[in-house]
Amino acid sequence: MTRLARPGEPGYAEATRVFNLAAPAEPAVATTARDVGEIRAALAHAVAEGLRVRTHTTGHGSATARPMGNALLVRTELSGGVEIDSMARVARVSAGTRWGQVVEAAAPYGLAAPHGSSPLVGVVGYLLRGGVSLYGRHTGLAANSVRAVELVTADGGLRRADASSDPELLWALRGGGGGFGVVTAVEFDLFLLDQVITGAAYWPAVHAERLLPVWLDWTRKAPREVTTTLRLMNLPPLPEVPEPLRGRSVLCVDGVVLGGPGDAAVADDLLGPLRALAPPILDTWGTAPPRQVTLTHMDPTEPFPIFGDHMLLGDLPAEAFLKVAGEGSPLTNAELRQLGGALAVPDREGGALDRLDASFAYMGGGVPFGGLTPEDLLGHCARVRAALEPWDTGLTAPSFVESLSQPQRHLSPERAAAVERVRARVDPSGLFRDDVAPHTDWKEEC
Repeated sequence: MTRLARPGEPGYAEATRVFNLAAPAEPAVATTARDVGEIRAALAHAVAEGLRVRTHTTGHGSATARPMGNALLVRTELSGGVEIDSMARVARVSAGTRWGQVVEAAAPYGLAAPHGSSPLVGVVGYLLRGGVSLYGRHTGLAANSVRAVELVTADGGLRRADASSDPELLWALRGGGGGFGVVTAVEFDLFLLDQVITGAAYWPAVHAERLLPVWLDWTRKAPREVTTTLRLMNLPPLPEVPEPLRGRSVLCVDGVVLGGPGDAAVADDLLGPLRALAPPILDTWGTAPPRQVTLTHMDPTEPFPIFGDHMLLGDLPAEAFLKVAGEGSPLTNAELRQLGGALAVPDREGGALDRLDASFAYMGGGVPFGGLTPEDLLGHCARVRAALEPWDTGLTAPSFVESLSQPQRHLSPERAAAVERVRARVDPSGLFRDDVAPHTDWKEEC
């Protein structure tokens, strides 16, 4: 039985729960759907009431969503969890499943998944928005691993899109910007992996001027087997922060090297010169099973308010980044994620978004605490954007976009138009139109 709730009614708070508390979801009606029948009933109600339909699971991307005042929001929490076909190296995942569940299910078979930095993010949204994995320089965009998508469309039909059944829809679903229906399940490729070198090293931020140029130089010749991130962080004095870092400004280099002890030289090529310049105050790098990778980035485990921005950048000089992200920055985190490798290579069997043509993904954000206001943080985000404009590619990675208002675009006009033709075919009435990522529709101006 589908329970539809309006603000203040039982079930509304659960269905509208988000991870970014700065961007609450406030639809006219909301429901948590646990099977296909409940999804169909919700769509029928929306049509009868003249409401658009929106979808989410964990609410990590709530800041990127359009206003929902005239919408019915469907939170997908379908049963089924994770099924692993170890021979085919494929996972089947129901909508509502988090990445941590997939990692744990695949590990006994010596398999790994193209997950991101947090085990709490929903699988479906991450994959279909591109997905920049911590293994990405070796495996490519996570969306390219998707082999099948099942969804309920505006007519109430349950469709399956794969290589033999509506491959055009499968192509559009993978990175096309959403707005096709309510996804109920996905199937995607896993890969063999039983050991990695992973971790994070932290230095006092006073050493950033010496450390950042070394890391940038290393990224220009790094092998595909390693993906790293450099972060300048102003950490709060909270119990959740490791004691050596609590209340400090630090520079962090974290990442993953595919392989085991025999591949330690790759990690040493990166970390050795950095450690020689200054001793880290905390260093967790070492050999570990793949399930440990979900803890490497130390993403928050509880919802919190954050205001931020994102860009895809070309190769940039250290001084340009330090000028706005270094000393004096109010941002909690200013991050450069290493791209290139397989992330930059077109995939003939991939989706509408099959690669990222940039050197780095920049993500920066802050939490309003200790006297900081949202205006302080957004103002500094604007200063960072202006300072880094010479290296801004003008493109974005959908899974990294931080707000609805920030400049964003990830498809060429030709691809956007092709996606729009598929969208018009499966949703001719526009029931899911407001669920489309901004500036994905080729008719919408930036």
